[in-house]
Amino acid sequence: MGVYVVAGGAGFIGCHLVERLLDRGDQVVAIDNLITGAEDNISHLYGNPNFTFINQDIIKGLPRIDAEVLGIFHLASPASPNAKSPKSYIAFPLETMLVNSLGTLHLLDLALHKGAKFLFASTSEVYGDPDVSPQKETYFGNVNPVGVRSVYDEGKRFGEALTASYVRESNVNAVIIRIFNTYGDRMQVDDGRVVSNFINQALMGDDMTIYGKGDQTRSFCFVDDLVTGLVSAMDRDTRGEVINLGNPKEFSIKELAEKVKHETGSKSKIIHEELPEDDPKQRKPDITKAKKLLGFDPKIDLDEGLKKTIEYFKSL
Repeated sequence: MGVYVVAGGAGFIGCHLVERLLDRGDQVVAIDNLITGAEDNISHLYGNPNFTFINQDIIKGLPRIDAEVLGIFHLASPASPNAKSPKSYIAFPLETMLVNSLGTLHLLDLALHKGAKFLFASTSEVYGDPDVSPQKETYFGNVNPVGVRSVYDEGKRFGEALTASYVRESNVNAVIIRIFNTYGDRMQVDDGRVVSNFINQALMGDDMTIYGKGDQTRSFCFVDDLVTGLVSAMDRDTRGEVINLGNPKEFSIKELAEKVKHETGSKSKIIHEELPEDDPKQRKPDITKAKKLLGFDPKIDLDEGLKKTIEYFKSL
């Protein structure tokens, strides 16, 4: 029986993906160096005979995997843009660029050697501060290649180019998934993402920090919906495709703050700080392609998803 490899398997999205695969009876090898992932996300799986965890940095190479490899999910990368977070890609600039370049190269070589399907988890950040909305896969983006966020934006863009090259030159069966804002349980308290920041601040009674006026928009996808899309992209015929995954319902950051404050019953004040460099004004996926190719249709709306996420943070 073959295995699925999940690079970044101890991360927020990765751990949910690992569980989904195990729940349907798959064997899973998770690889993570834990610089932004957390072993607590997967330690409850250690008794499962279908699960193997390997603590390794894929920048330096991959562990030997003797089993047949059916598919490889590449989710290994810091993902938070918050410069104040110790786990943001701004805190790990070289690691972020290298895991999306050398790390991607190593995983693509494994896919080539094993004849496995490869899924590269890219990001909506490749669109930069977009001039069009919603963003379609055909949009080339508006990205600052030397700004503070470029280590992530350009790292992912390079990873996409490398993946596309392996499809064309080596006939690797690969798909590129551009992930939009995702949230849910097992987000880390200090990951610096906007949803976890607001929830933590609201529960602690601290000021809730909005950067800029708060009229910038984001589209928030609950992690269960996102994982459904990832698994579908692996299972279906998506060779050479680039596909957006996210929830197309758009909210301003100010609206998100008010929703979190309401759901938590918090007395926190909402305050404003200076907008970070190159912060996108809009973020909304066009998921027409995902609907057609994957049958992707997010089920959990923001109100329901926030309730689930807030309950998780209350339990910590």
